[in-house]
Amino acid sequence: MIGDRHTAALVGTNGSIDWLCLPRFDSPACFAALLGDEENGHWQLCPAGDYEVSRRYLGDSAALETTFTTDTGVAVLLDVMPTGDERIDVVRRLTGVEGTVAIHHEWVVRFDYGAATPWVRRRHEDHDPVITAVAGPDKLVLRGPRLPRPIDHRHADDFDLHAGDEMTFSTTWLPSHLRTPDAHPYTIQATIHEDVDWVSSCDLKGVPHQDIVRRSLLTLHLLTHVETGGIVAAPTTSLPEDFGGERNWDYRYCWLRDAALTLSSLLTAGATDEARFWRDWLLRAVAGDPADLQIMYTVDGSRRLPELTLDTLPGYAGSRPVRIGNAAVDQKQSDVLGEVMIALEEARESSLGWSDDAWALQRVLVDHLLDTWQESDNGLWEIRGPLQHFTHSRVMVWAAFDRAVRAVERHGLPGDVERWREVRDRVRDEVLSEGFDPDRNSFTQHYSTQEVDASLLMMPLVGFIDADDPRMLGTIEAIEQDLMRDGLLMRYRTQTGVDGLAGEEHPFLACSFWLVSAYALAGRTHDAHALFDRLVALANDVGLLAEEYDPRGGRMVGNFPQAFSHLSLVQAAFRLREVTD
Repeated sequence: MIGDRHTAALVGTNGSIDWLCLPRFDSPACFAALLGDEENGHWQLCPAGDYEVSRRYLGDSAALETTFTTDTGVAVLLDVMPTGDERIDVVRRLTGVEGTVAIHHEWVVRFDYGAATPWVRRRHEDHDPVITAVAGPDKLVLRGPRLPRPIDHRHADDFDLHAGDEMTFSTTWLPSHLRTPDAHPYTIQATIHEDVDWVSSCDLKGVPHQDIVRRSLLTLHLLTHVETGGIVAAPTTSLPEDFGGERNWDYRYCWLRDAALTLSSLLTAGATDEARFWRDWLLRAVAGDPADLQIMYTVDGSRRLPELTLDTLPGYAGSRPVRIGNAAVDQKQSDVLGEVMIALEEARESSLGWSDDAWALQRVLVDHLLDTWQESDNGLWEIRGPLQHFTHSRVMVWAAFDRAVRAVERHGLPGDVERWREVRDRVRDEVLSEGFDPDRNSFTQHYSTQEVDASLLMMPLVGFIDADDPRMLGTIEAIEQDLMRDGLLMRYRTQTGVDGLAGEEHPFLACSFWLVSAYALAGRTHDAHALFDRLVALANDVGLLAEEYDPRGGRMVGNFPQAFSHLSLVQAAFRLREVTD
């Protein structure tokens, strides 16, 4: 992934940008080959023949360097999206390092998720040759020292790159009604330094595997929209959880849960600016009647995310339908307020402090929860089957009231603390009674089953129960027995039909990181370190993680890169630091 905190692009090992939504994470894609083929749009620079490839990010930055080695020479491709202004640019710099490399350049623009072939023209703007592609509201402008030629609704070129040559190409997005902008004085080094400086401000002393923790923090930073503060769950849609199946979802939106957990991870590392930014986004997004609270919003806080299917895209590995929007926006997920309250409590405890507006919002939301907490819900995993009394949801309801009580008791903030305390204790008693199976000595997925769920691992992490409590130790054992696949954790057993969907899925990486944290707090530090070592080794060649992992196929599964995986990695690393200290 490369990105500028407006949006992000995915770059393949073959030098092809196969996914890019412009101008925002949740905008339509103009390069959508990731969910189809090159006819759905891509931008490729690579050797014309056989080659070997290696990649790295330049230090703690989002500047991606790809080295192509051929029989005749070596070429390096640097990909970056410059930050620091409102322009959306992708800059690709080719450098000849050794010998001569035959380069193939292909630029295929298809707006509206690959469905709209644009009107493409070669022209001169202020004596600068450019290629413009226009369709509807969008315009892309390609610049470079050698522009490709039109060939059957695409633009392509082949040329030799010699040692010492340097060629810089750029693609710029702008609204189609605006005049093509001047060439940008690209500040690649300034962008790199900006990333490096941000990462260096994080406190990682004593944290294991600091290289991938830094990469994870920067990934979370890049998924935070620079103007609004909204934190997206991933920059992609419809990368499948089940190859060839229907478990394909659009993650380019701001889940309150994921964003709150991201905020907690960033706060743990000392990144308070994002906390303030996201808190302000939250106040705007959820303003109004608490009964209208949604589990997710668009990047700018808009409420409508209708779920549609795109018949024009065949899907990754033939996985259909390809979805945009997300119908889960209308679900009831009772755990969400708990995560939000925890994050805002951590913000209050940090150097960020608190605001009257934030506390006023929390009071209204918690008071509304007093009337709704007993309702069944769809749960953390956005179950599309029957509503249940999910144990994790109830635990997070407890957490919401618990953090509200803390705000009054520790910080002297106003609120109906007596009633909050009374309901908090009722919720706890209910969970210990209805959500626990004494025969197995384990908490259960919901009140009407003996099945377990990896989300139960969150119980000690939010302070509901001690990690070494015999009931929690029994729960960890049951989760290991029922949900472990090839040493990694499933979310739950899909065979039960609880989610109302066909097909299977693969181990969910965040769940395995939760197990690391649970091991650490339960005193199983050797197991915690061993599992953490294995998990970080699953990252791709540049340290990024998807939502799930297929251990038998040795490949990533689901939307990529996934904030939930990276934030859970960060949290697990800091848990390990705590127990090691």
